[in-house]
Amino acid sequence: QEMAMTSIESVGDGFGFEVFGRVQGVFFRKYTQRRAQELGLSGWVRNTNRGTVEGEAAGGRAHEREELKRWLRDVGSPRSHIDDAIFTTISEQRSKELLQKGSFVVLRTR
Repeated sequence: QEMAMTSIESVGDGFGFEVFGRVQGVFFRKYTQRRAQELGLSGWVRNTNRGTVEGEAAGGRAHEREELKRWLRDVGSPRSHIDDAIFTTISEQRSKELLQKGSFVVLRTR
């Protein structure tokens, strides 16, 4: 019973992100994928034609999602330089869709 509560609670807490700065051509997507996988999160990441990196993440526990946010805002890949990171809330339905895919993938630039 408690286990079900935890997983239901975490479903609605997915988030979108966009990271600004020197984040393209510095393996940012690959490192983001690796960090998200280490934290047990599902979602995706891609470069944009605006020179930013965007994505969505869901799953895990609250502190694991917060850790990915911290990493996106303050750490990044070794050669990146992060100027800003914006986080948005995604719907519970969208979070469920990400969780059903069950992996964190790098997508093509859009």
